[in-house]
Amino acid sequence: MRYSALSVFLNGLRGNKGWGAAWRSPQPKPHYDVVIVGGGGHGLATAYYLAKEFGITNVAVVEKGYIGSGNVGRNTTIIRSNYLLQGNNPFYELSMKLWEGLEQDFNFNAMVSQRGVVNLYHSDAQRDAYTRRGNAMRLHGVDADLLDREQVRAMLPFLDFDNARFPIQGGLMQKRGGTVRHDAVAWGYARGADMRGVDIIQDCEVTGIRRENGAVTGVETTKGFIGCGKLALAAAGNSSRVAAMADMKLPLESHVLQAFVSEGLKPFIDCVVTFGAGHFYCSQSDKGGLVFGGDIDGYNSYAQRGNLATVEHVAEAGKAMIPGLSRVRVLRSWGGIMDMSMDGSPIIDRTHIDNLYLNSGWCYGGFKATPASGFCFAHLIARNTPQETATAFRLDRFARGFMLDEKGQGAQPNLH
Repeated sequence: MRYSALSVFLNGLRGNKGWGAAWRSPQPKPHYDVVIVGGGGHGLATAYYLAKEFGITNVAVVEKGYIGSGNVGRNTTIIRSNYLLQGNNPFYELSMKLWEGLEQDFNFNAMVSQRGVVNLYHSDAQRDAYTRRGNAMRLHGVDADLLDREQVRAMLPFLDFDNARFPIQGGLMQKRGGTVRHDAVAWGYARGADMRGVDIIQDCEVTGIRRENGAVTGVETTKGFIGCGKLALAAAGNSSRVAAMADMKLPLESHVLQAFVSEGLKPFIDCVVTFGAGHFYCSQSDKGGLVFGGDIDGYNSYAQRGNLATVEHVAEAGKAMIPGLSRVRVLRSWGGIMDMSMDGSPIIDRTHIDNLYLNSGWCYGGFKATPASGFCFAHLIARNTPQETATAFRLDRFARGFMLDEKGQGAQPNLH
């Protein structure tokens, strides 16, 4: 069924009894052309674009839980393309352009809201760094506006402009940035892939990778062996675990990143705003709750929950930026497992093992990259060559000395 205003109206007249399942729940077939490990945003987007753009429909996505149970449903929903470096800027701008047409493309309301992203700066040096970033963005055709103190005050009067330690001097704004409903992205890609013949197999955990003569031939799962011509790993924070099944060690560390939602409030933040003197980012959902987050918890973990020290750290940064948050109650929090790479940038590449492809290392940037990641990974799988905007994301760049260090913090993954 194609969703439309007419279908909503007609089903309303029928008591909403005409809606079918958004996607099937098939049993796995013995063999597929491509098996994708990981039913999150990146895995589902890869399957969708394999079918839609490259005509490869004999594809299975295997997910150990349910669709939306991983990082795609455990983030702060922000999308943006305000990157500095040549290797990142074109890729994330491709993702932004795909976001802008995504809902029409896969016929699902993902609640894409281009409300703008404002990054605050608090010193002359930070202003100069943001000026450089804004100029780099404009050179790549990406929108960027450098705001002074009074321009920011007119937009966001509730900020603490006279903070003794962190006075706000201005901000860098990308008007096309914003937010997207995270679980709707998973549902939309799952439905779109399913409509094109992809099998989405939930509650199917991969327990081993089978190889013959050095080449991958399939995966052992809790639902039996599934053969494949190509195996694509898109397992986010569990990438190292899955790759180890093929005796491959990745340059990644897994860390927990917490996100938070407050009680519902009257609308007062109509954009995404980030604190330049600390790691804090905040937006307001359509239900009125503030959605915000900060740093990773800083220790290696595969748990989807965090610790109280980071809760305190995030709260302190939030109140330094918006003093009024001291009166707001937090309703809930959740954690996602981040696959932190050594330079803070992702990996989309073929591995040294025949028929094995890798999509990992997304650090903080995984959700905003979902459409471009899926498209570029599908391109790599279908054609065995990188898509032009993803050529810098090679796995061997660490050995070759071609780090893509967007934040300038060196080869220490927990700093990214």
